[in-house]
Amino acid sequence: MTIWANLLHISYNFWSDSPEPRRLSAWRDSMQFDDGVWAEVTQKMAEDGLNMAVLDLGDAIRYESHPEIALTDAWSTARLKEEVARLRELGLEPIPKLNFSTGHDAWLGMYQRQVSTPVYYQVCQDLIAEVGELFDGPRLFHLGMDEETAQNQPRSRLVVIRQHELWWEDLCFLADEVTKTGARPWVWSDHAWRHPQEFYWKMPRSIVQSNWHYDLNFTDENEDDRPRVMPVPENRDWRYLTYLDLDDQGFDQIPTASNYRQAKSFEATVEFCRRRLDRSRLLGFLQTTWKPTTSEFRDHHLQAVAQVKRAIERDAAEAEQA
Repeated sequence: MTIWANLLHISYNFWSDSPEPRRLSAWRDSMQFDDGVWAEVTQKMAEDGLNMAVLDLGDAIRYESHPEIALTDAWSTARLKEEVARLRELGLEPIPKLNFSTGHDAWLGMYQRQVSTPVYYQVCQDLIAEVGELFDGPRLFHLGMDEETAQNQPRSRLVVIRQHELWWEDLCFLADEVTKTGARPWVWSDHAWRHPQEFYWKMPRSIVQSNWHYDLNFTDENEDDRPRVMPVPENRDWRYLTYLDLDDQGFDQIPTASNYRQAKSFEATVEFCRRRLDRSRLLGFLQTTWKPTTSEFRDHHLQAVAQVKRAIERDAAEAEQA
């Protein structure tokens, strides 16, 4: 069955540890979350044919293993288990996400400043194990691991970047901990934009890949003449080529689109990937909004779901004609 997933934020403390209160991405000590929007959007996902909800948990859960990182109004573990059960009743497969990229780990609180230390490894191990239990052994577990660069931390008060072997060692540690829960690790693929040779040599094929391209400029023209290594600064126009490289290298993929910039990004992504990628390794598609689950962005979330619905209907129609 094709995965038709949507990413929803329970926690929104992932952009940075910026203290700027006016910025949407600035860290807050309470949840940016609306129960009504959450219920409405997830219900609409089920009605419109989506079958997976990826939940960005972060510090919005009062974990029993590490309650010290929880927001003041964080969900209890009992509330999380209730919501996971509700999603399953709706026909949505709940998948956990904890982003361990140093560019997106403000949710870790004090531990974001202890990266790659024994304390850090123990905390990561504890959280992954506990979340795996809370989700009753999920099929997939998203680890994030995107945008770990200086360019993506311009507002952070402390910039932390793992490089070379350390990045790979920590990735493999996290992936192994996920595997212990019975889940399959899942990551963003943008590390391949900057380090393609190393990425395709070292990345385990057991880790599901989500490259992301939010623009509409998919093209077959002169692809062989375009560079497969992103220049600095990165050019968004070439990011879609990573879908082809991942396919060539035998990775299972869940391509990712978004209505963050373009209203038709999801449909364009599905059309391109269905046409160009090996369907045996194309597990499905992921929609992202990059907005908190609040009333201010209710319409944005519902539009994102509607875009997936249109892609599902078109995909089904094309399959029937074939």
